[in-house]
This record gives sequence, C-alpha cells and structure tokens, in this order.
Amino acid sequence: MNRETLFNYAKKHFHSEPNYLWENLPNYAVLRHHQDGDKWYAIVMNVSGSKLGIKDDKEIDILDIKARPEHIGSLRKKEGILPAYHMNKEHWISIILSGHLSDKEIFDLLTESYHLTSK
Repeated sequence: MNRETLFNYAKKHFHSEPNYLWENLPNYAVLRHHQDGDKWYAIVMNVSGSKLGIKDDKEIDILDIKARPEHIGSLRKKEGILPAYHMNKEHWISIILSGHLSDKEIFDLLTESYHLTSK
C-alpha cells in the first residue's frame, strides 16, 4: 500500500485529510477526527529501518494506529507489524505500509483505530 491509497481511504470513509504538523518532519502526516476534537487516530511516518529494529537503514513508510491491548501481542506476530514507533506500545502498533499485509487488513486496522479513538 502507498500513502495515496491510505489517504484516499481515510478521506472517503472518515472525511479526514492528512495534516503535516512539523516543519522539520515534512513527510509525517497525522489523520484526525475533525468533528471529535481533532484527536489523532493514525500517523504516517517515514522512519529509518534501523530505528524499527530492521537491519536496513533505508527509510520505510509506517502507519501507527491504535489497537485493542488484548490484540497487540497477536498482531505483532504478523509479518509487517511492529511495536509502535514513538507511541505507547501497549495501545499502538506500527504497520510497514510496503509490508506483507493486504490493503483490506490495513483498512480494517485503520477503521478499528478510528473507532477506538472516538469519544
């Protein structure tokens, strides 16, 4: 999956557009609940593989999303899902966008994150 596909899904299903909040991190995009206090439900980042525990230093697009704590352990066993980068690892996971998960699996996890972060 690429960023454009993910952002199109978010726009169509959740009416949210990516927000680029940091001048020094121009490719980091936050997806928010606009009608629900601007709370984040996802963030897309480009991170060096070494920061993710991967031996490759090239930058990788990842998606951080919230997941049910009781599902985190089993989700992390799937190839392409890692402990959350820069978020609470008990409640968030990182998904490698170019990894082994299907678009449907990523969309389902994004949808769950959207609902978990709603008021």
